[in-house]
Amino acid sequence: MAMQTYVVPEGTRRMRADKALAAGFPEHSRVALQRAFEAGLVTKDGRAMGKSDDVRGGDVMAFSLPEVAPSELKAVEIPLEVLFEDEHLIVLNKAAGMVVHPGAGTGDDTLVHALLAHCRGELSGVGGVERPGIVHRIDKDTTGVLVVAKNDAAHRALAEQFAARSLEKEYVALISGVPALLSGSLTGAISRHPVQRHRMTVSESGRPARTDWTRLEAFGKAAALVRCRIHSGRTHQIRVHLKSAGHPLLGDTVYGWKQASGAPVPPRVMLHAERLAFTHPASGKPLEVIAPWPGDFQALIAALRKMADGVARKK
Repeated sequence: MAMQTYVVPEGTRRMRADKALAAGFPEHSRVALQRAFEAGLVTKDGRAMGKSDDVRGGDVMAFSLPEVAPSELKAVEIPLEVLFEDEHLIVLNKAAGMVVHPGAGTGDDTLVHALLAHCRGELSGVGGVERPGIVHRIDKDTTGVLVVAKNDAAHRALAEQFAARSLEKEYVALISGVPALLSGSLTGAISRHPVQRHRMTVSESGRPARTDWTRLEAFGKAAALVRCRIHSGRTHQIRVHLKSAGHPLLGDTVYGWKQASGAPVPPRVMLHAERLAFTHPASGKPLEVIAPWPGDFQALIAALRKMADGVARKK
């Protein structure tokens, strides 16, 4: 990128250099500007600046953004269920079993590989070469709505909405047992488990979290269908909160689910991200996307209904 010049507005009191550039160039992401500082591409009076250096009104800063390294990941043609797409973003109904981005032990069948083929170069670079366009993630077994940015401006605007919790996220889940109430709210703070690091747990020292739930259907006393709306985005939040309430998700052995005798076997952790409502990053208009329930989710509900009916007839 060509060198640009920025004159700190007169009257500006002392402020950090990174904040000054972010205010002057809102079209650039903070991550991109941070890379510029780290690469020594931000200068004042010919000297490289640190992001925490002070600037004042009248100071002249010169900067350029480092080139984003092209991804070494290969594009792989994998079918995707597209719920919404335009030149700024794409919203998908993620399939069960698909890992969102590459990592240790993953193959070339992640969502990122599929996106590289589908979008053909039109993905935000903010997430880095291993996570192009990825604004948020859902677990491997979880299905449902996932939004991906096609450019840095959209990525930044969407990330800000996730950080501010200004969007609406709703899930449906199949859980063990039946809550006594028809609805409720779970507010236990969540932190990483002190011993089993792949798990999260409710802890007084954790980060605040809130999950509102509504019981949609009961299958005898064995299981229930609930809808959850989360007001925070903690790792495994719904799984941890429902486990803490004594109702682990069906199939979730990590958080205490055990197969009941005679009950249908869940094929995975039965959680589906059903609805995401947010502000479109370019138009500013509200956008609501709903992901249809996957076939395995509907099939297990049918099996649970059949089981509950059978138990009721024997009484």
